[in-house]
Amino acid sequence: MSDTDQEQSKRVCVGVVTGAHGLKGLVRVRPYTDVPEDVGAYGPVESEDGSRSFELEIRNRTGKGQVLVYIKGIDDRTAAEGLKSTLLFVPRDRLPAAEDDEFYHADLLGLSIVGQDGETVGTVRSVENFGGGDMLEIDDARGGVATIPFTLAAVPEVDIGAGRVVVDVSQILRAGKDG
Repeated sequence: MSDTDQEQSKRVCVGVVTGAHGLKGLVRVRPYTDVPEDVGAYGPVESEDGSRSFELEIRNRTGKGQVLVYIKGIDDRTAAEGLKSTLLFVPRDRLPAAEDDEFYHADLLGLSIVGQDGETVGTVRSVENFGGGDMLEIDDARGGVATIPFTLAAVPEVDIGAGRVVVDVSQILRAGKDG
């Protein structure tokens, strides 16, 4: 892993710009924080590649859990439209510690997935939520992709320090007929 990759892995995505609002440079942001307004609470945010830094000033909430944001230096609609789809990151150390049995998605990525018998199943590829609760997407040891509900029944143990997630392999959902 390069130094740049290591630095970027220490960052957490706190939101994404979804579009422009009005003529004076406001943007709509979909926050990935528990409290929508907290997307701007951790200091300046950076673009995914780290090449740009933005100071956010939260103006108010909009529909669908989004917030209206003024970004210093973005003063017209054209500039605001140019930020659409920009992911917003902060250094991991600026965020509060996770509570017991709570995890930042970024902390789960790349962890080893093992069955309760200790056998390696794969690694965490992503954490998704399609409306029915969080799911871990797994790059499985057989070269495929699988998912498992991120529930206590399916995932009885997460040990970030040890770099592993223990799962009930009977709960894994695999694509195709071989289940």
